[in-house]
Amino acid sequence: MCGIIGIIGKARAIDFIYPGLISLQHRGQDAAGAVTYAQTFHLKKGSGLVTNVFNVKNITRLDGNIGIGHVRYPTIGPGSIEDAQPFVLTMPYGIALAHNGNLVNYFDLKNEIIEKHLRYLNSNCDAEVILNILSIELSKMDLKNFNPGVLFSCLRGVYHKLIGSFAVVCIIAGKGLLAFRDRNGIKPMVFGRNGDGYVFASESVCLDMLGCSEFRDVAPGEAVFIDTAGNIFTNKIVEGKKATCIFEYVYFARPDSIIDGIGVYEARLRLGEELGKECLKSGIKPDVVVPVPDTARGSAQMVAEVLGVKHREGLIKNRYIHRTFIMPTQQERIEAVRMKLNVIKSEIKDKKVLLIDDSIVRGNTSKEIIKLIRDAGAKEVYYGVYSPPLKY
Repeated sequence: MCGIIGIIGKARAIDFIYPGLISLQHRGQDAAGAVTYAQTFHLKKGSGLVTNVFNVKNITRLDGNIGIGHVRYPTIGPGSIEDAQPFVLTMPYGIALAHNGNLVNYFDLKNEIIEKHLRYLNSNCDAEVILNILSIELSKMDLKNFNPGVLFSCLRGVYHKLIGSFAVVCIIAGKGLLAFRDRNGIKPMVFGRNGDGYVFASESVCLDMLGCSEFRDVAPGEAVFIDTAGNIFTNKIVEGKKATCIFEYVYFARPDSIIDGIGVYEARLRLGEELGKECLKSGIKPDVVVPVPDTARGSAQMVAEVLGVKHREGLIKNRYIHRTFIMPTQQERIEAVRMKLNVIKSEIKDKKVLLIDDSIVRGNTSKEIIKLIRDAGAKEVYYGVYSPPLKY
């Protein structure tokens, strides 16, 4: 999971990229970066939060009315500074690229790039692989008469190579801004207009914050190219069946986002309603329903409504601790639980507590949370998860 943003318009791109990345910070805390273009690329990236990486001095240097930005949670690669995005390449055109997703055939493509095409890769990040595949496909085309048709033909070769999930934004120097999404639309991407400019982002909340009056999802398998004159070109590069990642609705996305036409908060309410029905069938009779903050709040309310019991905030979250799921190591995730959560004992002691959480992925943090509730004097502890189980 990562967050991406792409901007093209008449105003300074970084003035929109910076607040846009802050609105997407929940999607990655390992690193942040941005690149703009004005005759040449201007790049700034580093480890940590958006506010750690950018300051008044380095933002001033990011000139240009076209740019892309990224916040990273490592999926491929250990999360070193070399893996921070965006990446920039100078041939056959100058290309800068940022990516959200996970390539299944990353290692095969990496070996092909190194051994067949004799290119050196500077990172262990799949975004750099996508950048080089795009560059290789572009180099096969007649680039003297660059046009969107040539670009879309090139992308067919890119899609043929890539296996996995990807939502990509990239700058083609002197030509425009390109965005494309994998054939199944696994990772989200929205596209909207802001005055004289256009914005691509991982979530609609980013477009809301930037004042976009209208927006739509980039369709699965679709590419959108906006040239430097502001002309929009779209093409369905490949056909595919939409298969949005369920974890976007369960955990990744902010509740005020809309992904593929479905409100994230609405989805969590519906999931909570279904979980409440399952709890009724099981015969459990809790005294109180307590959400594991923050993502489980809406679902927990619905569970309590269905069961006809109290809904209480029994766990308080320290907002200065990062999201534990997207911390890079298991030990960090476990240690962060007790730093992040504290119990309101008066809501827990001597009560039958039904905890509602978004999911169980590894199971280690949920064990720590249950221990917190038991140590606070709960009579009984039940653990409800509103994410549908993956069975197949």
